[in-house]
Amino acid sequence: MNRFHVHLNVADLATSIRFYTELFAAPPTVVKGDYAKWMLDDPRVNFAISNTGRAPGVDHLGIQVERADELSELGRRLDAAGGEVLPEPGAICCYANSDKMWTHDPQGTRWETFHTLGEATSYYAADASCDSEGASCSPRAGQPAPAARASAAACCAPSSSCC
Repeated sequence: MNRFHVHLNVADLATSIRFYTELFAAPPTVVKGDYAKWMLDDPRVNFAISNTGRAPGVDHLGIQVERADELSELGRRLDAAGGEVLPEPGAICCYANSDKMWTHDPQGTRWETFHTLGEATSYYAADASCDSEGASCSPRAGQPAPAARASAAACCAPSSSCC
């Protein structure tokens, strides 16, 4: 079963963890110095927050799938929707190893579709093709143009963001 994904940038991680722990009536399933994630079943959502230097607010939305064939199907649907789709196999991001595809909706909202393969020990891949500041990693060629360029010290999209 697919899981909706929301990733927010936050100004104060500890305060945000306390807030969302109360809101969801559950502690995060992953907590790092710059990141926290709740894998909720009601509602079925992968809700993540990070404090990596980007402006607070919605970073991106997404759909997490359980199997590789489901990711392929989502890729076909994204392609049919008409947006540029950027595959990112074997991505290290948000303390996970995942195969991903990125796109932007007509308003410029970033969408991530992904299949998580396992855990990672870092927020992003230190050996990936990083931007000039070294804090964001993503493929370079064919990446969708972002609606508005954000700070480079962040995660989770190939628009000079991360992972």
